[in-house]
Amino acid sequence: MTQIILAAQAGGAQGGSMSFIIMMVAIFAIMYFFMIRPQQKQRKKIQQFQNSLAEGQEVVTGGGIYGKVKRVDLATGIIEVEIAHGVVIKVDKNFVYDNVAATMQTAQK
Repeated sequence: MTQIILAAQAGGAQGGSMSFIIMMVAIFAIMYFFMIRPQQKQRKKIQQFQNSLAEGQEVVTGGGIYGKVKRVDLATGIIEVEIAHGVVIKVDKNFVYDNVAATMQTAQK
């Protein structure tokens, strides 16, 4: 009788660990599809925008500064942005995040 109880306990523990592994895989899959994958897509979209910067585009920097691109230096990765008439600042290419014209069109829809 005790051998049957011990065998049942051993079998139950084995099934419990299998369900735990399945649950952990399911949690990881949910995190991947709802958190990691969308962030990767957004980062790829921002990187494509940064690589296609051109003079005359109105942009927003990471600090929330709006301005117009005056000069793009791809060798050093520095963008010169005019934030007011005659006021030009240098910004790293990686900190220019959005195109103002595209944002305004999306907001007006």
